[in-house]
Amino acid sequence: MMLTPERMAPLKARRLGIDTHHEPTLYLPAHSHVCRSEGFESLSRVLITTHQSLHLIASLNIVTGELLADDEVGFSDSAWQRLQLNPEDPVWLSHPKPVQSLSHVRAKVYGHELDDLQFQSIINDIVDGRYADVHLAAFITACGDDSLNDREITSLTQAMVKSGSTIDWQLPLVVDKHCVGGLPGNRTTPIVVSILTACGLTVPKTSSRAITSPAGTADTMETLTEVSLSLEQMRQVVSTEGGCLAWGGAMRLSPADDLLIQVERALDIDSEGQLIASVLSKKIAAGATHVLIDIPVGPTAKVRSQQAADRLADSFRVVADNLGLKLQILLTDGSQPVGRGIGPALEAHDLLAVLQNLPTAPQDLRQRAEQVAGAMLAMVREISVEEGQALAEETLRSGAAWAKFRAICEAQGGLRHPPVAPYRYALVAEHKGQVSGIDNRILAKIAKLAGAPADSAAGVEIYVKLGDEVECQDILLMIHAENAGELNYAVEYLNDHTQVIELNSAPQGEQVTA
Repeated sequence: MMLTPERMAPLKARRLGIDTHHEPTLYLPAHSHVCRSEGFESLSRVLITTHQSLHLIASLNIVTGELLADDEVGFSDSAWQRLQLNPEDPVWLSHPKPVQSLSHVRAKVYGHELDDLQFQSIINDIVDGRYADVHLAAFITACGDDSLNDREITSLTQAMVKSGSTIDWQLPLVVDKHCVGGLPGNRTTPIVVSILTACGLTVPKTSSRAITSPAGTADTMETLTEVSLSLEQMRQVVSTEGGCLAWGGAMRLSPADDLLIQVERALDIDSEGQLIASVLSKKIAAGATHVLIDIPVGPTAKVRSQQAADRLADSFRVVADNLGLKLQILLTDGSQPVGRGIGPALEAHDLLAVLQNLPTAPQDLRQRAEQVAGAMLAMVREISVEEGQALAEETLRSGAAWAKFRAICEAQGGLRHPPVAPYRYALVAEHKGQVSGIDNRILAKIAKLAGAPADSAAGVEIYVKLGDEVECQDILLMIHAENAGELNYAVEYLNDHTQVIELNSAPQGEQVTA
């Protein structure tokens, strides 16, 4: 007779205080009777059942030392919290059912096209916690390198929407925007949302945290206010202020996307098909009817050529049309960073300066926000782009956007000052010249090595733009870090990549690095 978990001898739960991020992990002593009876070994997937009938699938690690007693099982923090355990609670371990959808992942690895049901099966298993990180990595890699066609991207997007909560605002017009990224410092979203809501539009903006960049909108906004809103809290803020600036992960809007993003960040992969599915699934789940997509194009941006931008824009349009979403594409200049700050707090300082109309505000960030907001106003109000931009400029200049931003932050929990890093290092020009090149990718890497986005005050502050004339010993950039170790990592990388800012010596016209 097969033993059910309830018939087997239970183990005592013990919290080990190990942070395994989002992946729940178990720890069993090698001499545990459960290891012998069940045939468990390291990296096995194990089904946990609690005395409260809660279930969770976790990855197993085998402990060979004396950390655990024979009748104990150790839990990582994420597993402990999800199962709502107390010390020495009884738990039962068993083999989970085979994950059938992994056969679809294998099919995709070998280049086969997947249909709606296959994508839904994969996404459901991901959300149910049946995939370990290695399975997620296989799926992400199989979908990379432009291996998803537009029909598959549509199926993946639909599956991601159905896997979580959705919001219906019962309104004919709900607007949203997204930038595909790859351009450090391009933190226009909080400014754009403030302009649009000040103009009477409904903008329930949910944003992701950074994937491969030094900061996402949610990371930046978290230095200013509370972003981990529940669905009900989000509804209340939008009802009161017309918009919000929240992290989407706390509301289970396309929850599979947040799980995939965690692994994409580790792999430093952001494939085109999954990018489209990620963006549009979040917009649809959040109830948007009209969406603008900003695609920066530049030699060191995420999208490097006009041809690549056109291909991405076409796929966005096809998938959006398949899903009944009104979409507009805005191709923008991605040749250099926007604003001065790169990193959550540094970008927050920039956007505050723009919203408050300070004379020190970075004008390129201001102009870019006005461009995006103007295009969206033209899109939904059926006015010319010039009229839309003029309205955006006036809303910002008058202080109405700043007032609305403050009101949104207060509704989300209060407006606070972004932090300042205590450790800094300046790169100075070794000679006089003109700035002829700025590498977005190297700048982003330096900011991440300095600690961004995990250390919110860390990042890079850039002092020059393309075409600027600089004198010998002028500051070109400043690295900010919260501790000396990470500052040293970033400086070491900078010293090996001095081509991050290129200077053209005026007399000889020779390209030299800073």
